[in-house]
Amino acid sequence: MQNVDISLGGVSPSRLSYGCMRITGDGSPNDLSKGKKAVGTAVDAGYTLFDLADIYADGACESLFGEVLKEAPGLFDRVIVATKCGIRTDAPKRYDLGKEWIVQSAEQSLRRLGIESIDLYLLHRPDFLMRAEEVAAAFDDLQSAGKVAHFGVSNFKCSQVELLRAAASQPILCNQLEINNHTIDALGNGTLDQAQQFGMFEQARSPNAGVAYPAWGNTFSAEDEARIHDEIDRQAGRYGVDGWIVALAWLLALPADVSPLIGSTTPSRIKAAKRALSIDYAREDWYRLLEARNGH
Repeated sequence: MQNVDISLGGVSPSRLSYGCMRITGDGSPNDLSKGKKAVGTAVDAGYTLFDLADIYADGACESLFGEVLKEAPGLFDRVIVATKCGIRTDAPKRYDLGKEWIVQSAEQSLRRLGIESIDLYLLHRPDFLMRAEEVAAAFDDLQSAGKVAHFGVSNFKCSQVELLRAAASQPILCNQLEINNHTIDALGNGTLDQAQQFGMFEQARSPNAGVAYPAWGNTFSAEDEARIHDEIDRQAGRYGVDGWIVALAWLLALPADVSPLIGSTTPSRIKAAKRALSIDYAREDWYRLLEARNGH
């Protein structure tokens, strides 16, 4: 496994992150056992960054991950536990990056995870009512109390990152965004440029959307999809891998240490995703796939 050139408490984030949103499945004993096995497979495969959120399965994903940590003494020191806050599901459903909610959410996540400190705490979505100085005060309180070590954001625009960077005394280490063959806004809106400038790393959620499965809000026509899959198939043959591995390699070629989030609970796919790291992916193929995606 390759790592991002940054250290969070002595552990470097793996270039492939493991996304824990699905580890509880339907909540049945069988699916919970499957989720634990998936996490264990990711650990054994060298994944070090495990991505969670307080809203995933209403907190049950954090609780299950906490069980994994409890059952494997010493594991906490070898991984980066990342979780997120800021989305409220009580009526009316809304975003909340007020100081009180950020601190309260962190404390609840700590209890579910059964740990004393969150390695990387992300603001899940921008809050239209966010006051940067209030967020900064929450960060200060959580860090000084030893409850959070490092901070990041998710789905933030460049201007929102800049605003928070100006107010917070802690660096903003990452921004988690949807980046895939369908959703390529990050290529042109300055996000990747900003990450390079300030030494942030980008996590790419839904990395196989538009290739292995339909993207949210899919805008591809049947003609678009055929053109994309023809190119994916050509490259898969060239590199001797499945098409979805090519899609991961395409993301890994991006600057700013883009880290695709692997969310499968199937052990073979968790391990197979690492093949994308060993591909000597050609710049020409990167642009061929972009051209196939765009149609020009």
